[in-house]
Amino acid sequence: MAAPRTDMHRLQELVRLHRLGVGPREVARLLRMSPKTELRYRTVLDAHDLLAGAVEKLPELEELRTAVLDGVGDGPVRCYVSSVDPWRKVIKKKAAEGVGPKAIHDWLVRTEAGYTGHYSSVLRMVRRLKRAGGVAAEDVALIVDTAPGEVAQVDFGYAGKFFDEATGRVRKAWVFVMVLGFSRHMFAELVFDQKVETWLELHTKAFRFFGGTPRVIVPDNLKAAVLKAAFGAADRHALELNRSYRELARFYGFKIDPTPPFSPQKKGKVESAVNYVKHNALATIDTTDIGVANGELLDWVTKTAGQRVHGTTGDRPLAVFESVEKSALLPLPAQRFKTIVWKRATVHTDSHITFDRKLYSVPWRLVGKQLWLRATPDSVEIYADDQRVATHERAYGKKRRTTHEPHLPEHRRDLMHRSESYWLSRADALGSDVKAFVTEVFASDDVLHKLRDVQAIVTHLERFPPHRIRGTVKRAQFYGTYSYVGVRNILQKALDLEPLPLPVIVSGGSLSRPQFARNPQELLAKHMEITTHESH
Repeated sequence: MAAPRTDMHRLQELVRLHRLGVGPREVARLLRMSPKTELRYRTVLDAHDLLAGAVEKLPELEELRTAVLDGVGDGPVRCYVSSVDPWRKVIKKKAAEGVGPKAIHDWLVRTEAGYTGHYSSVLRMVRRLKRAGGVAAEDVALIVDTAPGEVAQVDFGYAGKFFDEATGRVRKAWVFVMVLGFSRHMFAELVFDQKVETWLELHTKAFRFFGGTPRVIVPDNLKAAVLKAAFGAADRHALELNRSYRELARFYGFKIDPTPPFSPQKKGKVESAVNYVKHNALATIDTTDIGVANGELLDWVTKTAGQRVHGTTGDRPLAVFESVEKSALLPLPAQRFKTIVWKRATVHTDSHITFDRKLYSVPWRLVGKQLWLRATPDSVEIYADDQRVATHERAYGKKRRTTHEPHLPEHRRDLMHRSESYWLSRADALGSDVKAFVTEVFASDDVLHKLRDVQAIVTHLERFPPHRIRGTVKRAQFYGTYSYVGVRNILQKALDLEPLPLPVIVSGGSLSRPQFARNPQELLAKHMEITTHESH
């Protein structure tokens, strides 16, 4: 590739300096050329008798160009061969299809055995090919004039660090900006996150600030607004809007026109507005308190940004907004928007899904599936294939789990209850004698917790009629049977239907002395006598 030519204005200055008597090295320094480059051009110009002459009458640019092309163009050309030159055609083809340099390089490494090039080489070749191809029609930025109240553009920009009173620490913050396309009047606010809830709330604040709603909102291609955007040749403009953003759009009556990926120039109004906020307002706000900073930012929007003469429109944004655009906005709804958040969530093995660090139950047969969750400040609705399968009150505070017992397997749902009082009340519902038996079961082992036995016993007894329950409990108490297996065996073998054995009754009164029985005192005296003789 040929070395880049020096522009003719510099060569004209080179001639002027030499005619003034400046030395070659000084000329090279002043023109920021290497001495060799200065020598080469000086030699060519001298050969065409252009170096000498009056300072006041310098050669024309066209004359200098002709001399350079005649002299330098016919001489040896400095060039090099790129390491990826053998793959030039395929790189050109892939680049024309919209494939990026990194992807092309990775593809060559994977598929071409003789490829030894570097990513930087592919990147340089793609850039050279683009320059050689000239400007494409798609590269031309079109200036679009919008009608009053028609369009607003929105975006976030990094705003530095501010103190978060909720967490007690300094955190990164972003500035949200909505700018009206016609008047260039704007709304701006600092926030600590870009979550869906924040995104929706900022829109409602901006609409209330303007006193109306634009008919079209142009957001950046950020996750809160657009989940998936595809702008390829096959499915151009196919996209999936965030369901939460759709709810907001339907409530206020505006349409959403997302920016294509990697095309910030197509929302240039808000890009410029964000930079203006960052380098003007935020540069002069000294406080780190985000609440105080937002108050100053709102004051800046009306007193500074709104009163400036805009560089493109030539008018003051606030004056144009008040006189023309405000009345053209869509009127605000009578009721305020309730933030609605849609979220995709997977059902855990405990038959619950997680939202905002809280757990909500769904039918257990949906374990492992991805469901849609629709949350308002009051409720949480869960959908499977667009069919609502569960509705819960929104959980707040210390309440972590909300469970509807019918969502759990029927034969296992009772096992979630772990308190003795719950199972005693269940036993009492079967009869006071059952409750007394269950109390004995709990107390039958001073080390081992008998909750699992009680759970199994009570749930098993609930399947039988009252007369069999009473018979089973009496028989278990009689024989001291406090295990689930023992109770189950009584019912399986129908032992509860058999009569209990009669107890042995001892008759009252004192026993007569047996014929050959001896008095204990006699035995004791005899023992003492034997002990005394042995001691002598």
